[in-house]
Amino acid sequence: MARMSNKVALVVGGAKGIGLAIAERLAAEGASVFLTGRKAEETEAAAREVGRGATGLVADASVAEDLAAAVEAVREAHGRIDALVLNAGISEPASVAEETAEHFDRHFAVNVRSQVLGLQAALPIMGDGGSVVLIGSVAGSMGIPERGAYSATKAAVRSYARTWTAELAPRGVRVNVVSPGPTDTAMMAATSEAFRAAIIETIPLKRMARPSEVAAAAAFLLSDDASYVAGVELHVDGGAAQV
Repeated sequence: MARMSNKVALVVGGAKGIGLAIAERLAAEGASVFLTGRKAEETEAAAREVGRGATGLVADASVAEDLAAAVEAVREAHGRIDALVLNAGISEPASVAEETAEHFDRHFAVNVRSQVLGLQAALPIMGDGGSVVLIGSVAGSMGIPERGAYSATKAAVRSYARTWTAELAPRGVRVNVVSPGPTDTAMMAATSEAFRAAIIETIPLKRMARPSEVAAAAAFLLSDDASYVAGVELHVDGGAAQV
């Protein structure tokens, strides 16, 4: 399959988890892939794992200057971005009684500001007909105890997708959201076994998603197969938020 042949892709937050799976899928489908991560060694290892000439770029997704530098590296290499994935994210538990200003600010900086700054940096070199995928979460439309800040950031991501679809439609730039349910990543592995078991029990398919399954959905939305799909939220959640 080569749906992404001759396309240039930038995956912000692509050094691990879902972002890395997306980078691997896009490269396998023929894209020239650039991925970012905060840690040099981890980012370089991710690029090697993706292979096919993928390039790792060290960048803090919440810092405008870092994102601008990453986009400039893509511009110097290829002159354009055809597919942009904005994936950087964190999820740390806190009840409303425990919420601190620092906890709140950290979540919005990584999960929301990074997407705004990432799109702003990339737009000048995105050609007409480009595609953007934001990584949301089913948490954006569900009430999950101790995940209020995280859930609020994902609701914001969904809202931005609607606005950006309306703003960028005249350029033919499509913006969509992939919202995974619980996914078998390091972020989920850091939670307790009891927490994971309780979550799995709520999923009709009775298992977590594999990162590759989320990547397949993202690749579809980024490809020309989804040329008339704009502004949607595609849930990849085993039915968790649907039934």
